[in-house]
Amino acid sequence: MVRVLYFLILIGAIALGFAWLADRPGDMVVTFDGYQYQVSLMVAAVAVVGLVAAIMLSWWVVKALWNSPYTITRYFRVRRRDRGYQALSTGMIAAGAGDAALARQKNKEAAKLIRSDQEPLIQLLEAQTLMLEGNHEAARDKFEQMIDDPETRLLGLRGLYLEAARQGNREAARHYASRAAHVAPQLGWAAESSIEEKAEEGDWDGALKLLEAQKAVQKTDREGFNRRRAVLLTAKAISTFDTDQVGARAAALEANRLVPDFVPAALIAARCLFRTDEVRKGSKLLEAAWRKHPHPEIAELYVHARHGDAALDRLARAQRLQSLHSNHPESALTVARAALAVQEFGLAREEAQASIRMDPRESAYLLLADIEEAAGGDSGRVREFLARAVRAPRDPAWVADGVISEHWAPQSPVTGKIDAFQWRVPVERVGIAIEPEERLAPVMIEAEPQPIEEAEIVEAEPVATDVELVEPDEADAVVESAEPAKADPTEEAKPLSADNDQKPAHDSVQEEKVDEPVRRLPDDPGVPPEERKAGSRFRLF
Repeated sequence: MVRVLYFLILIGAIALGFAWLADRPGDMVVTFDGYQYQVSLMVAAVAVVGLVAAIMLSWWVVKALWNSPYTITRYFRVRRRDRGYQALSTGMIAAGAGDAALARQKNKEAAKLIRSDQEPLIQLLEAQTLMLEGNHEAARDKFEQMIDDPETRLLGLRGLYLEAARQGNREAARHYASRAAHVAPQLGWAAESSIEEKAEEGDWDGALKLLEAQKAVQKTDREGFNRRRAVLLTAKAISTFDTDQVGARAAALEANRLVPDFVPAALIAARCLFRTDEVRKGSKLLEAAWRKHPHPEIAELYVHARHGDAALDRLARAQRLQSLHSNHPESALTVARAALAVQEFGLAREEAQASIRMDPRESAYLLLADIEEAAGGDSGRVREFLARAVRAPRDPAWVADGVISEHWAPQSPVTGKIDAFQWRVPVERVGIAIEPEERLAPVMIEAEPQPIEEAEIVEAEPVATDVELVEPDEADAVVESAEPAKADPTEEAKPLSADNDQKPAHDSVQEEKVDEPVRRLPDDPGVPPEERKAGSRFRLF
């Protein structure tokens, strides 16, 4: 559009010039070789313009003829290059889609049309095709060749890094990543692998320096950077807790300041403060972390913050935590454990049952078993809670890449990834479901065990005056035992007992069986009182 405007302005200027000459008549006289040539000024101007145009046209024609061989060659070269780039583009798409045959075909076509030293992507397409064909050794050789070229060095290092990671050779993968990070610190994958290597070596200061360098060249989000820095600082504080108290304290407090709800940072910071007798400050720090994320390790450290506290003082501290985050299973379990330590069995049982109502899990049932055992309850109830603990969902734990750890670690033991451990329920027990009856049954048990009467277990039908034959199925339904005895077929056919006391034979069997102690399964909670009065003889749950 601008060029058209300039062209119109030029034409307008020429027209104005000719109009100006037309308004001012005059003659131009030229004497040449004894002759005088006289023309008007307008004709002379038109002649000059025409002469200039003719000269320019002639120069263009001569130049076009002179450069025609180069122009023709350049046309075919551009056409050949365009075909090569089209084949290269199609080959890269085929390699990304996993079509090895088409990628190989387009790679050969592109190699014929474009020189590999002019277009490095041809080498990448060759390496990708070799990987799709399963020839990883040749692919690694191709990546090593790419390292020699400064233009493709990072691409070759990236390919060798991925190949080493695929083979599980973490040492080689980190070697290539370290070389790439030295050349280009802005590469996220290279910096990440170098940080993981420093972390495995325990060089936390070096890992922190790499993280700072990565932040300087990359536009990373502030929250993610703070999280990773807090993880490294927490790991540094844990590793130097026994050797460098001042450094561990500074690192732990900075980590807690960066991410206040990061549980491992809060724990190590509180431990550092407790060691210097700053119990109040450490307790405030743990309380702040507890409000955001109730964690059993926070509760354990908070309750035992002062070593000289009595059991009642620890119970008061547990109740303080419960007030900060009520209606949470961890709060209830914390109070239940502290109450068990002071032998407040009623409070301990109540809080443990409240925890089960909110979130039934293994530790709550095990705690109830400990409470019943400490309270001197019957062994049947203890076995019942132990059986329910076996079937209950598992408690949350520190999990990373399928590995369950009792304590937090800064990186995964499998992949070496930083900040891989998460506090969650292990996946192998997630699918276990608890029925509503099982959730509520332990909660409904009375504090004091009640003796079970024989009439409540088996309610016999009124005995008829006439002698009645009892079918074997009916006798088995009325008399239920953990180990039924095998009766003789000849005895089952007898209507009377052996002592001829005019009682049916099945009544004598009832009297013999009722006198035996009742054996229950470990997960049988017994018959609730409201169901005993309903008249059902066979319901156990």
